Amino acid sequence: MSAAVLDTAACWHCGQPAPAASPWSAVVDGANRTMCCPGCAAAAQAIADAGLADYYDNRTEFAARIGDDADLAALRAYDDAVDADDVVFTIEGIRCAACVWLIERRLNALPGVTDALLNVATERLRVRRDPAVAKASDIIAALRAIGYTAYPLDAERQAAHLERERKTLFRRLFVAGMSMMQVMMYAVPVYLATDGTMDADMRALMHWAALLLTVPAVAYSSWPFLRGAWMDLRRGVAGMDVPVALGILAASAASVVAVVRGHGDVYFDSITMFVFLLLGSRYLELDARRRAARALEGLQRAAPATAQRFVDFPGARATDTVPAGALVPGDVVLVPPGQAVPADGVIVEGDTEVDLALLTGESRTRALGPGAQLPGGAVNVAQAIVVRVTSSARDSTLALLVRLVERAGQDKPALALWADRVGAWFVLALLVLTVVVCAGWYLVDPARAWPAAIAVLVVSCPCALSLATPTALAAATDRLLRRGALAVKPHVLETLGRATHVVFDKTGTLTYGHPVLRQTVTFGGASRRMALQLAAALETGSAHPLAQAIRDAAGPAALVANMVNQVVGKGIEGEIGGRRYRLGNAAFVAGIACGQIPGGQPGGVTAVWLGTTSGWVARFDLVDDIRPESRDVVAGLRAAGKTVVLLSGDDDEAAQDVAMQLGIAHALGHQLPEDKLTVVRGLQREGAVVAMVGDGINDAAVLSGADVSFAMGQGAQLAQLHADCVLLGEGLRPLEAALDTAAATLRVIRQNLGWAMLYNVAAIPAAASGLLNPWLSGVGMAASSALVVLNAARLRRA
Repeated sequence: MSAAVLDTAACWHCGQPAPAASPWSAVVDGANRTMCCPGCAAAAQAIADAGLADYYDNRTEFAARIGDDADLAALRAYDDAVDADDVVFTIEGIRCAACVWLIERRLNALPGVTDALLNVATERLRVRRDPAVAKASDIIAALRAIGYTAYPLDAERQAAHLERERKTLFRRLFVAGMSMMQVMMYAVPVYLATDGTMDADMRALMHWAALLLTVPAVAYSSWPFLRGAWMDLRRGVAGMDVPVALGILAASAASVVAVVRGHGDVYFDSITMFVFLLLGSRYLELDARRRAARALEGLQRAAPATAQRFVDFPGARATDTVPAGALVPGDVVLVPPGQAVPADGVIVEGDTEVDLALLTGESRTRALGPGAQLPGGAVNVAQAIVVRVTSSARDSTLALLVRLVERAGQDKPALALWADRVGAWFVLALLVLTVVVCAGWYLVDPARAWPAAIAVLVVSCPCALSLATPTALAAATDRLLRRGALAVKPHVLETLGRATHVVFDKTGTLTYGHPVLRQTVTFGGASRRMALQLAAALETGSAHPLAQAIRDAAGPAALVANMVNQVVGKGIEGEIGGRRYRLGNAAFVAGIACGQIPGGQPGGVTAVWLGTTSGWVARFDLVDDIRPESRDVVAGLRAAGKTVVLLSGDDDEAAQDVAMQLGIAHALGHQLPEDKLTVVRGLQREGAVVAMVGDGINDAAVLSGADVSFAMGQGAQLAQLHADCVLLGEGLRPLEAALDTAAATLRVIRQNLGWAMLYNVAAIPAAASGLLNPWLSGVGMAASSALVVLNAARLRRA
């Protein structure tokens, strides 16, 4: 924004009128700039002193007026309420992309701030900081000093702000609609009176009435387009608002001149209809974006503000109500029915059912009892339970998801950037074409030059082209989340749609990641139930994964083992009912059971043997079982034409066994983390687009190296934070949903872009040749924009 074009009577910072001989000013770029108030003067000086004066060259709109009533001392009240090192703020006053640049640069320069990231779509700012150095009040004060109102995230307050924006847009739409209907009442009789039945005075009266009724639509309803176009022109950029504003102003000017002169064509009906339909399509777009943003609001509302913590569990049953953020690992809390779990934990007492729909997308409740893991944010729907907290509220599963959603949407995907670039060049070409059409018609038929130029401006607005991609991606992201997949990066859907290879980790991804009992083989007439009870009694208290699998299969404990002794690397022995038992590997158990191993050593499983002084009792075959949906998912990927690869840290035999069961042709074992990354990069060098699905900390490197990556929702947090998409459920079904959604999204985007291109290819020549008058052009343009928005909305249907 050049200083030369600024009104000297306007405030340099906010653009509002400044008093004559204003006493307030700031030195920016070495020049003394006039300000309207001390608040704007302080903000401008703070920006200049921080070395951020480039903001004024890059902004597309003026900043909000600061005023002089900010009581920064009152901000200290936020410091005690906000003590986390990762804080989300809501920002008001964002006007353009330059605001994002300014806010992030200013905060990253503050002592104690390690990272500041602003999501312009949600108007939320995430700040990582050292709370002892960078207090919440310091951050808010720094933002106010450069012209922005900020406060720690308050979902209700931000929802109210968004609702005000929606109501403002609706009021503009309503006024435009009323103007359109009233103007048509005066325009239709004029159109119908083609046989000379209306005298000149009556026609003039109709035109003057239409003029007065058009003023609100132009002055109020179309103000966002006029303001946007003015800002674009002031910085030398031809944005989408430029042809819209030129069309409105040109048609209005021509109509006013015709009314004043008493002859010529008027376009008041076309103007009001154009503004109404364009605002209608923008309202649909706003609604689509608001629906997509509700996912974060739902997650944040799910986090309880307080928790009922036991004072002295299990000695006493008294509870205190404490802030959920004050919980630490080891605390024991009571979770009544109907309330959400405040933090990740383990059920200590009580059997219940929990609703995990918000976290995993599962529609059915899950029955859980003592010993079961509970994620923070799960809703207890049956009866009260006692939970031992294993993580703080800010490190819970729900908090992690909120942070991941906050990260989502920071950037535009490549398709959206392409559409924006094409749209910008399209506008420039359109303006040149309009001049050519006007000049050409002026030479052939001067009376038709102006209507043809207006029709070209109106009919070819690139709104449909620019809306085609973002509306589809917003709807698809919302659909994905409802089906259990959280897209953290903007390119997930388009890259997955282009992926040629899908690489799977084995353990915890295609398999459960923990052993389960496949079968129990008994000897000497022992029953399966008794063998399991004996083994479970010996394993009571053991944290070994094999012990947990046996206890899970045995059910509630019915026997008690005494004199238990753990022999590391071999097994466990103890006394049950006066008899000595051993449970472990074959050699260890043979030391007490005597005799040859019955049936031999099985292959492909982990065999745990049980024996006593009188002989062999049972063999338990445990496996890391394949997830039941893995076969369908792999088959679906192959049917979609993608090459499936299995990489595993286990030995080749185990990797090939799983690959054979799932129909995977390419499998490699003994793969360390760096080996997996080498394989992925090798595929990429050959031209492959690689999608990686993994679980666990050792997958973090390869997840980052793949073109698009998916982390299991139950996996390590480090893997999730390196992934582009998190599968929130326990299985791979969300990946299947992501594959379907990616294909549907790319199909809708192609349809939208194809329609936008086809529409312009057909409509522009028609308008330039005079076959379309301005009002038909307005209908076509608005219908084109509405069509792509409604087509994208189909993606919400899961």
